[in-house]
Amino acid sequence: MVRETSLSVDDLIYPIFVCPGKGVREPIGTMPGIERLSLDLLSQEAKIIADLKIPAIAVFPVTPSELKTEDGREAYNPDGLAQQAIKTVKDAAPEIGVVADVALDPYTSHGHDGILDDDGNVLNDSSVEILVQQALAHARAGVDILAPSDMMDGRIGAIREALDTTGFEKTCILSYAAKYASSFYGPFRDAVGSDANLGKSGKHTYQMDYGNTDEALREVQQDIDEGADMVMVKPGMPYLDVVSRVKREFALPTFVYQVSGEYAMLRGAADAGMLDYRGVVLESLTAFKRAGADGVLTYFAKDAAQWLG
Repeated sequence: MVRETSLSVDDLIYPIFVCPGKGVREPIGTMPGIERLSLDLLSQEAKIIADLKIPAIAVFPVTPSELKTEDGREAYNPDGLAQQAIKTVKDAAPEIGVVADVALDPYTSHGHDGILDDDGNVLNDSSVEILVQQALAHARAGVDILAPSDMMDGRIGAIREALDTTGFEKTCILSYAAKYASSFYGPFRDAVGSDANLGKSGKHTYQMDYGNTDEALREVQQDIDEGADMVMVKPGMPYLDVVSRVKREFALPTFVYQVSGEYAMLRGAADAGMLDYRGVVLESLTAFKRAGADGVLTYFAKDAAQWLG
C-alpha cells in the first residue's frame, strides 16, 4: 500500500533472437535459458507472450554469414529475416507491439553498425542512408516501433523525414539515444553472430564513453529535436544515474535495456545457487522503474510476467 515504486507486466518488453530454418530452437550458451527461434516457433512464442500480457516484443535477426557484406545491404531486404519476423509476430498476435532494431551490425561482414572506409573508420552519412532504407523496410513489414541503436549522428531526423514522406507518420521511433560502448554486450553479440566479425575492434568512436553523463543529455536532446518519440538508455543497471537524469530533464517516455551481460550475470549466479533468482530479477527491474524508466527491455520478461501476473 505504501510502496513508492511499483512494477507491472505493462512495463516489460521481451527481446527475441530469430534465426533461419524451420523447427529450430538453438540454446545460446552465454545466455542460459534464452534461445534462437525460427519463424514457425516465433509464431508460437508470440502467442505465449500475448497470453502473459507482455505488451511488446523486440526482434533481433541472426543473419547467415553468407548474407553479410561490407555495406550490410541485407538489412533492407524486404524478404529478409527481420522483416519476416515482424510479419510473423503481427500475424500471430496482432495485439502485441513489435519493436525492430535499426542498425547494421547483424548484417555487416566487419560487425560494425555502419559502413567503413579503407582505414576502418565508420562513415556516418553513408551509414545513415542505409539505415533509412532499413527503417523503411521494417515499416513496410508492419513494425510498430523502430529502434535505431546504431548511434550515428543525424539518423533520427533522416528516418523521421523518410517515414513522414512515405505514409508511415504513425510509426514510432524509440531512439537508443544514450548507448554506451559497454563490455556488457558480449553475450548479445554472440547470440546474433556479430562477435566473431567484430573481432578485437571496438565501437568507441560512435558509442558513448561510460564515464560521461552530460554527453548523454546532449545526445538525448539531439534525438528529441530530430523527432524521437521515446528514448533509451543502454545498458541498464550500471547507468541508473543516467536514466534518472534523462527522465528528470526531458520528461519524455524513457526506456532502459537490461542487456545480455546483465542477464548472464544474474542468471548465472542464480543457477549456481549464489542468488535468489526471483528476488534479484524483481529487485533489478523495480530499480529501473525507481530511477524513472517507463519500460524495460529484459530477457527476464517472461518469468517476471508470470510472477507479476
